[in-house]
Amino acid sequence: VQLQASGGGLVQPGGSLRLSCAASGSMFRLNVMGWYRQAPGKQRELVATLSSPGATNYADSVKGRFTISRDNAKNTVYLQMNSLKPEDTAVYYCHLFSGRAYWGQETQVTVSS
Repeated sequence: VQLQASGGGLVQPGGSLRLSCAASGSMFRLNVMGWYRQAPGKQRELVATLSSPGATNYADSVKGRFTISRDNAKNTVYLQMNSLKPEDTAVYYCHLFSGRAYWGQETQVTVSS
């Protein structure tokens, strides 16, 4: 399985970004896709996950601002990030659990004026 992420960049505080991650290869129909992030000097943390049946999980710090969604037919997960804050600045990683964990490449998100 390979994960191809896109959509990071530089945005001002209060702005929005949308991350996308497409999975290719063989995977179980029942799986979980999502996003983690790692800020400088900090541990990697969960941002949001969404299972193929539709169960979501969000970090408290992003609830109400970020929305995760997926297109199962395209094996693609999206993260809509609104009202971005400087503390959202991090490297974001797409994640898939399908029998084992898979990670996408780094996607930098920088929130700065």
